[in-house]
Amino acid sequence: MNLIHPEISHTAARPKRARKLTVVIHLLVGTSTTLPNRHACSPWSIHVLRRRFGFVNAASPRAGARPHEFDHTHSDVSGGWLRAAVFGAMDGLVTNTSLIAGVGGAGVEAHTVVLSGVAGLVAGAFSMALGEYTSVRTSNEQIDAEVRVEHLSLHKHPEAEESELVETFTAMGMSEPTATAAAAEVHADTERAVDIHITHELGVNPNEKPSPVVAAGSSFLMFSIGAVLPLIPYLLGFESLVAGLAVGGAGLLLAGTLAAHFTAQSRIRSAGRQLLFGMIAVGATYLVGVLIGIGVAG
Repeated sequence: MNLIHPEISHTAARPKRARKLTVVIHLLVGTSTTLPNRHACSPWSIHVLRRRFGFVNAASPRAGARPHEFDHTHSDVSGGWLRAAVFGAMDGLVTNTSLIAGVGGAGVEAHTVVLSGVAGLVAGAFSMALGEYTSVRTSNEQIDAEVRVEHLSLHKHPEAEESELVETFTAMGMSEPTATAAAAEVHADTERAVDIHITHELGVNPNEKPSPVVAAGSSFLMFSIGAVLPLIPYLLGFESLVAGLAVGGAGLLLAGTLAAHFTAQSRIRSAGRQLLFGMIAVGATYLVGVLIGIGVAG
């Protein structure tokens, strides 16, 4: 039974919105199980329908993909923005919460605590960003150097390198004839051969290196956010060290929870771990501040 009025099928002369509505109706009532091309629906509509109902786009080169492909994606684990963001947020929280604990423990005025916290925020954010940029840039340059080494090896000893790849494929479970044929096909293209060798020998993809600029920016931003949290009570006029430490502790819990979200770990365990580590640093710095304050006062 056709639940769509015959006139609806003639969509060429109808406005764009009507054509989109017709597409959705056809999908929902079962008269069609494939998405039209991207000119009929917006990319977002296609994305939602694919995720919600499992439809595929017949005009897309990915038509016929595996049914589970929509939920079988992987996060970026190349050491780019996520690692830098988590590290920056945690460092900012722990560093500045500990800093104001130490300075406040020495018995100084609130103005001095704020000044110390802001100075720690600025210095720490730039330090983290420059450190991340240098670290990621150096790592990428090291990968580039290994690519040059692999190019040279392929040029000087192509047979040995191909034999090495056969051994690698055999260790992965291929039969020797299949591994030999696969290695020969890979080595038919020098650039492809270099990529495969580097990927298997070093465990990195030379074509998917993290951006040092993204890592630096992510670290700078998240360090600043983390470092400003324990200063919020002071900036709002509450000259209370306890309030600052409480906000810093809440920030540590939140950072641990967010980190667990990206790594699919226990949120409670991750949040508790971050709070525990932060408390150790804060406690040690506060004790030092108290001892120095007593010594200066004496």
